[in-house]
Amino acid sequence: MPQVWLFGLLGGLMIGGAAALMLLGLGRIAGVSGLSARAVGLADAGASAGVAWAFILGLPLGALALSAVFGAPVLRFPSAGALLVAGLVVGFGTRLGSGCTSGHGVCGMSRLSLRSLAATFCFMGSGIVTVAVMRLVGLS
Repeated sequence: MPQVWLFGLLGGLMIGGAAALMLLGLGRIAGVSGLSARAVGLADAGASAGVAWAFILGLPLGALALSAVFGAPVLRFPSAGALLVAGLVVGFGTRLGSGCTSGHGVCGMSRLSLRSLAATFCFMGSGIVTVAVMRLVGLS
């Protein structure tokens, strides 16, 4: 099995490549929240529904393909209730921040957007603090 860092490198290259292809090919930002909303009919702007579905389905299928080639990493998921609450909080943050982590962190940062820089600083900082607190209280 390859080194663990290789999974991150390959995943990052795939995400960056897909985001670049979408921006160069369609002139659209590859933000997962916007594409998800478009795929299920909650938004009309942006990419076509077919492109949105292809992108959204490609995320887990790409991970599955890498797992098939390199061996599956050990996955741990929280309870369904925790996933539901987390999804709602992320959805609220996406609306509040006018975009999601992929839209701001991958696409916005690469375009040197100041708004995306501020958003990325906020969500990365929040994530770091959350993990530190969880480890401090023994939840991780």
